[in-house]
Amino acid sequence: MNGDSIARHPLSGVYAAAVTPLKPDLSADLEAVAPFLGFLASRGCHGALLFGTTGEGPSFSPAERESVWRAALKVREAHPDFRLLAGTGTPSLTETIDLTKLAFDVGYDGAVTLPPYYFRKATDDGLFKWFEQVIQKSVPDDGFMLGYHFPGVAGIGFSIDLLARLKDSFPTQFAGIKDSSHDEEFARALGQKFGSDLAVFSGTDSDFTFALQNHAAGCITAPANILSPGLREIYDAFVSGRDTSAAQAKVSGQRHILDKYQPFPPLLKAILARQYKQPRWPVRPPLVEMPKIEEEKVVQEIRL
Repeated sequence: MNGDSIARHPLSGVYAAAVTPLKPDLSADLEAVAPFLGFLASRGCHGALLFGTTGEGPSFSPAERESVWRAALKVREAHPDFRLLAGTGTPSLTETIDLTKLAFDVGYDGAVTLPPYYFRKATDDGLFKWFEQVIQKSVPDDGFMLGYHFPGVAGIGFSIDLLARLKDSFPTQFAGIKDSSHDEEFARALGQKFGSDLAVFSGTDSDFTFALQNHAAGCITAPANILSPGLREIYDAFVSGRDTSAAQAKVSGQRHILDKYQPFPPLLKAILARQYKQPRWPVRPPLVEMPKIEEEKVVQEIRL
């Protein structure tokens, strides 16, 4: 398979699920947002997702999200093609509609929207009606929404049937999903059902080549905050029909090390400070800082 299948969608590429810069008082460090996104752009990211899981999205109010989203737009002064995705999913239908509409109003390239995660027993019919309301009331005709499939954390996700209904009803606006299920069978089923018609973004660095071989459009991952050069190497090689195995093996090894030291927000913020001279940003409770002994272990082990 060559890379033609992943060149179709305008959002295709490598994205970091960006950490959120915070001040010592735990407020958003607005002045640090655009420079950090510039760092990601310089290391091969086509774009970034703001306020996904790694960005501690559920810990921030709508007003806080808006201030960070607006601050992030400055990255385009130096990197005009850098794409910005907004994490907009909440259990509240109204709040999700308002956040998603806001993301497009301020100029974002797409929204990445969790299903209403408090309602873990919601049916496909209920979830379809929920997303129908969100899309109709907040996504422009030429806008792109990605569903956020992360059942291990959200407790609820997308079935193949639900995805098909949404894609059939909103063929442009419901562009695809961020697949953080870490489930190869699900990734394979997506490719078999939709081909490249559904823009699937893998959330699992170690499965990136596998996802691309199954028609994925790219990746949106937490480790891309630090591993984006390797992910971009995989993506570019696949698009041009070259062998990805060496680059994938390196990224897979790094991802497997990082997996031992989760959760990602404090881990990645520690590595960014230690290895890449980023400020030492804290995390918001209930997350806690990474213990120093663990920090020393992962820095020695991963050898970036």
